[in-house]
Amino acid sequence: MAKILDGKALAETVKNELKDKIENWVKLGKRAPSLRCIFVGDDQGSESYVNNIKRQASNIGINAQVLRYESTITEAQLIQEIKTLNDDSTVDAILIQLPVPDTMNERNVCNAISPEKDVDGFHIMNIGQLCVDMPSFVPATALAVIEILKRSEIETFGRNAVVANRSKNIGLPIAMILHSDKRHENGLGMDATVTICHRYTPPEQLKVFCQNADIIITATGIPKLIKANMIKPGATVIDVGMTKVIDENGKAKFVGDVDYEEVVKIAGAVTPVPGGVGPMTVAMLLHNTFQAAKQLRNKV
Repeated sequence: MAKILDGKALAETVKNELKDKIENWVKLGKRAPSLRCIFVGDDQGSESYVNNIKRQASNIGINAQVLRYESTITEAQLIQEIKTLNDDSTVDAILIQLPVPDTMNERNVCNAISPEKDVDGFHIMNIGQLCVDMPSFVPATALAVIEILKRSEIETFGRNAVVANRSKNIGLPIAMILHSDKRHENGLGMDATVTICHRYTPPEQLKVFCQNADIIITATGIPKLIKANMIKPGATVIDVGMTKVIDENGKAKFVGDVDYEEVVKIAGAVTPVPGGVGPMTVAMLLHNTFQAAKQLRNKV
């Protein structure tokens, strides 16, 4: 049976470490780190997520606020609100809960956030610097995956890895870090050989790629896409997928991309859903917030 990579427990460890660091930071006379979460519209899932961020941030000493806007706000108005936060020296970190309304250009909104306060790592400057191995804010979900691998002591040097996702916020940054040389400036490189797949990769090809992989990271949103017969014995499987389904009793539940009950019998290590990457994503967002606070204060 596979080792279960408990993201919830790892996240608690990360948050406790951050809490201690922030307490020491404040004892030195520094202002507590501050985070602003921008939420547009009335999607209950998104609202629950940002409220959870606020609660967990507050628990470790970060001054977090959720700024809510009606879906009728225009792109220009929202960007102006973001620019106000950029100019506010008491705000260290800004995140915009995606997706934004269809009336807005998501890229314009993300690029409006100052790169120095862009703790979600969505600004084109942070994305670009990551791609050339320079220090940058890494999107929280991608950083969560990398941190799980590192803290679980999963060997990546010279290993074959499959990333089943091509998004700019998840698959691309994960692949960039996995394949990069750790001697580069950002120090994140993991020296793996990476194959990028996605939901439209022909199933038989995806199976071949996965069977040769020592590490599989999947985030397609297709339940049970990754089956036991696709797994090399002893491989590590990181499941970022999160899809709501109705079970045989008519109750809603969340499942990942992996056929967990079967894969756990073959893999060497696997993350559960829920309780895997999700909790670590919030923890890494809080990590980025503290990093932003330190970097901005050092510039003053």
